[in-house]
Amino acid sequence: MKISNQFFTRRELLQRTGMGMGAVALAGLMGNTGTLQASVSANSVNPLAPKAPPFPAKAKRVLHLFMNGGPSHVDTFDPKPSLTKFSGKAIPVTLKTERRTGAAFGSPFEFKKYGQCGTEVSEIFSKVAEHADDFCVIRSMCSDIPNHEPSLMMMNCGETRQVRPSFGSWITYGLGSENQNLPGFIILCPDGLPTQGTQNWRSAFLPGSYQGTQIDTRQTQIDKLIENIKNNYSTKQAQRRDLDLLSALNRDYQDRRQEDGLLEARVQSFELAFRMQMEADEAFDISKEPEHIHKMYGEGLQARQMMIARRLLERGVRFVQVWHGAGQPWDSHDDIKTNHARLARECDQPIAALLQDLKQRGMLEDTLVIWGGEFGRTPTVELPDVGANGGMSNGRDHNPYGFSMWVAGGGMKKGAVYGATDEFGFAAAENKVHVHDLHATLLHQLGFDHEKFTYRYAGRDFRLTDVAGRVVKDLLA
Repeated sequence: MKISNQFFTRRELLQRTGMGMGAVALAGLMGNTGTLQASVSANSVNPLAPKAPPFPAKAKRVLHLFMNGGPSHVDTFDPKPSLTKFSGKAIPVTLKTERRTGAAFGSPFEFKKYGQCGTEVSEIFSKVAEHADDFCVIRSMCSDIPNHEPSLMMMNCGETRQVRPSFGSWITYGLGSENQNLPGFIILCPDGLPTQGTQNWRSAFLPGSYQGTQIDTRQTQIDKLIENIKNNYSTKQAQRRDLDLLSALNRDYQDRRQEDGLLEARVQSFELAFRMQMEADEAFDISKEPEHIHKMYGEGLQARQMMIARRLLERGVRFVQVWHGAGQPWDSHDDIKTNHARLARECDQPIAALLQDLKQRGMLEDTLVIWGGEFGRTPTVELPDVGANGGMSNGRDHNPYGFSMWVAGGGMKKGAVYGATDEFGFAAAENKVHVHDLHATLLHQLGFDHEKFTYRYAGRDFRLTDVAGRVVKDLLA
């Protein structure tokens, strides 16, 4: 026989006395309408169960390729002949940058046209450029602040100051996951945590089940890649009995405390950890890939990350984010010719292979692929006396006013260029696309109206796009 708790917390006492009669009246008025049925006990609901979006969707999963640190648009996907013409000279454009910059700095890289669409791409991304007919370059992206911390938060969470749920958390909250043995939102980020740490993939005020799971892909052994994936001390049957007992105790505790959300998240994490032991080691084991796939992706960390990302998407993970390093590798304040060329070499072939792999498996059609960083870089050279570039004068400072990203799959336009920066590449000048607009457009492709996709917290309905954003219909196929 279950013995009821004889003691109330202060909150419970207030609920059962001062507000109790109101609750009874509310239940009587609304119980027959089914309005209160959304408050079903969490005991019977799996938060990551797959859900249908409110509207017809073109995409059902997301792959975000995050070039951490801010790649230079004028050296990758936004050619500027005027910048080359004025290189070394002052130009008649002034914007507030984080540090003092000087004369125009023409790109050290050549651009050429690729594909039937003729999109111009830098030589350092020549293999990705071979897929120009499959993606759309947005050359008019813009954000708000020229610092990494707020710009990372804006790109990942739609907010520069306060911690908000990340894009991946919103998507798993809205759609759940198609694989119950793996997290719905996985981050492949080598070498530790990036700037702002786990805030980049936190669920914030959303239930904890929707928080991202980070994997340090620098590790190659499965038991180090995913800690505690194997239990060497008991059988799975014994583990199941232990977990069932723990779950029963937690449920009993939770029932007496009005379905505490934090406790529910902990219970769900225990259950997911157990289920991961059955599938995670296989999903992350790229040795199972045939030799021709390994050759297609190439060697190195980025190749391994891209193969893992495809395997996760293939197995029903809803949102996969792949970081190019935790230490802002694309933050080229100096020697941009050497550094950007090296970074592109690391990921050019793997990204191109990933696009090809998704396409040949029929997955690109309903997978949203996003490439870019938190901002771009200045077309003017960073002065050697500002301290960030080691006294050198061949790098670029941060630039949130105009930069490039590209999107592929998921019903986005193919073989196209949208928008433009000014003739020198300082700021978005034609068809500006703010980060809020990008998020609104991606949500639209996933079947959500960004203005109605909300979560009530602290007396306010919050959304990924805050109080801004518009769907850029010209980006849609």
